[in-house]
Amino acid sequence: MQKDQIQGIRTLEALKASGYKPRPVKEEMRENLVAKLKNKEKIFPGIIGYEETVIPDIQRAILSRHDINLLGLRGQAKTRIARQLISLLDEYLPVVEGSELNDNPFAPLSRYAVDLVAEKGDKTPIAWIHRNERYTEKLATPDVSVADLIGDLDPIKAASMKLSYADERVIHFGLIPRANRGIFAINELPDLQPRIQVALFNILQEGDIQIRGFKLRMPLDLMFVFTANPEDYTNRGSIVTPLKDRIDSQILTHYPASIDVSRQITRQEARISDETKKRVQIFEPTEDLVEEIAFQARESEYVDSKSGVSARLTISAYENLLSAAEYRMLLNNEKEDFVRMADFMGVIPSITGKIELVYEGEQEGPANVAQLLIGKAIRKQFINYFPDPDKFKRSELNNPYQKIVSWFGKGNIVDIPGNIGKMEYYKKLDDVPGLRKLVARSVPGLTHEKTYFFMEFALHGLAEYSLLGKEFLKGNTAFKDLISGMFNFEEGEE
Repeated sequence: MQKDQIQGIRTLEALKASGYKPRPVKEEMRENLVAKLKNKEKIFPGIIGYEETVIPDIQRAILSRHDINLLGLRGQAKTRIARQLISLLDEYLPVVEGSELNDNPFAPLSRYAVDLVAEKGDKTPIAWIHRNERYTEKLATPDVSVADLIGDLDPIKAASMKLSYADERVIHFGLIPRANRGIFAINELPDLQPRIQVALFNILQEGDIQIRGFKLRMPLDLMFVFTANPEDYTNRGSIVTPLKDRIDSQILTHYPASIDVSRQITRQEARISDETKKRVQIFEPTEDLVEEIAFQARESEYVDSKSGVSARLTISAYENLLSAAEYRMLLNNEKEDFVRMADFMGVIPSITGKIELVYEGEQEGPANVAQLLIGKAIRKQFINYFPDPDKFKRSELNNPYQKIVSWFGKGNIVDIPGNIGKMEYYKKLDDVPGLRKLVARSVPGLTHEKTYFFMEFALHGLAEYSLLGKEFLKGNTAFKDLISGMFNFEEGEE
């Protein structure tokens, strides 16, 4: 019911007079979903990239009144989806006032509610709970016990109420019974010990629970949502087969299928202050490079693909990238600037903590792997704006890069410190003959700032295609001739 409908309804008698009819929670969610679909309402706001895959699967499962298991690698919005399911619940739900189990006034379950309704009848007090209070979430860890989820005997309650242990009023109910008439979510289900998973069998199927010898026939009304990472099946545990059989729908989540979708997610989730947005420009090619790093990591031979590469990598990298530019501006007392290619050195800490390396990657070292991924991202994105350098390696005819490469071949070096001011940065790029002309031909119509971004991008791209050498030293990026960079020839040495 809505907030304006519950005014004055404080007793069972008033609830009956209002015409309220209780519904099982899965039926309630189904009917509310049907209404939202008919009204063309957005069901999962903020969930991007699942419009044609995961979201329709979830909606079909709800229409089927199913419990759900969301199976996918880390950083695929599984928990966020589970939490958004509360939007399909009624805004307010009537319960017997003071009951532990959100008892339905028309069909109470707990001993407390049964006794209260029997004693007061139509005068039974009614309370209203908001849908936000009807979602319960538990992270599965190896130390979770049956008492946590189902319940246990409470000796303090027994002593204070002077009850024997044969009286069911000494039971302290766990999280699942207390989530009655709502949604109960268990994150990382395979981490739950098998004997604890077994305790869920009857709740999912038969609706009864057992606590320390008490066999209580309690048809709990629940929508179960589980999340699981397939990596857990081998590394830490598994979902026991009988439990998996009782979960009606298993829905597979996935990473963004395109750079565009990934960029939308990062823009939405990154925590960037309005002040930073005003002071620091970030161009779309820069954002694409951030997303490409994650795509390259998911394909890299150095990164464990079974572990996955979370969307949190690109979100953190995006935040760090703008912070690197902001830091440089503070050092140079500049009010405005744009994100440069050199700022990508600042995203390495965002990468090293977000990837699981295989043995070869561990030998390379996390920082080296991070730099390698950035390099591969540059190489992949470079040909979206510039001619493919591989087509000109065997022939100098009409080679758009020849003038630049030849200049470096004469021993010239361009050293670009990461934190230099704008004017010095512009000058260093302008010193490279043919660089501005290359950008003007390849990416016409650019603003002043974007032109310099692409000039620096071109140097990085040529280095990734082995037309130039590139070295990192004490925060500086030095571009030089590839051969001299490889052999460290001194001037005049033969």
